[in-house]
Amino acid sequence: MRLVILGPPGAGKGTQADSIIKRYDIPHISTGDIFRENIKNETELGKECKGFMDKGLLVPDDLVVSIVQDRLSKSDCQNGFLLDGFPRTVGQAVSLDAELDKMGIKLDKVINIEADKEILVERAIGRRVCPSCGATYHIKFNRPQEEGQCDLDGSKLIQREDDVEETVATRIQVYLDQTLPLINYYGAQGLLLNIDGTQSIDAIFDQIVQELER
Repeated sequence: MRLVILGPPGAGKGTQADSIIKRYDIPHISTGDIFRENIKNETELGKECKGFMDKGLLVPDDLVVSIVQDRLSKSDCQNGFLLDGFPRTVGQAVSLDAELDKMGIKLDKVINIEADKEILVERAIGRRVCPSCGATYHIKFNRPQEEGQCDLDGSKLIQREDDVEETVATRIQVYLDQTLPLINYYGAQGLLLNIDGTQSIDAIFDQIVQELER
């Protein structure tokens, strides 16, 4: 199963990605996680990416494409993968298609989670993450068992710097301006699965599975 998951900030891509990779036993390739790991370790890549991410802007294509190409070459991707956060532009999608073509493989489906802007802002500013393991929660929609504490390792949950309202609004607008054309790109290839992101977490996942296994 070779998949891409799309959706604006706050649409719940990360939560659904966790369920998808467990069901289909494929690696979750999140460019956002790769960037944040590099920022945390203060690598040169991390420093370069941080300047863009702090402003809610997209990391330049050449940086992202090189990272993804390297990741797809790893042995754990031989039986499939889930790309999350990439591609974000049509240019990146064209580069991905070219790379997959060299590898002799193609995408199976592109999952597109849809939701209104107002809902997305509420979801994003209420998101809390575990700085240790990366688990994601929400103060309203997906609360941890103990308030402010990760269910998995007990770490104190934090709000990401880019989850404040002003930055979230910028990220959503960047998505609408630059990423939405991907919907038309993948729709024309017959790969797109449009999913109603206003449903409950479980209902969204059920719809994804039904569409993938139809």
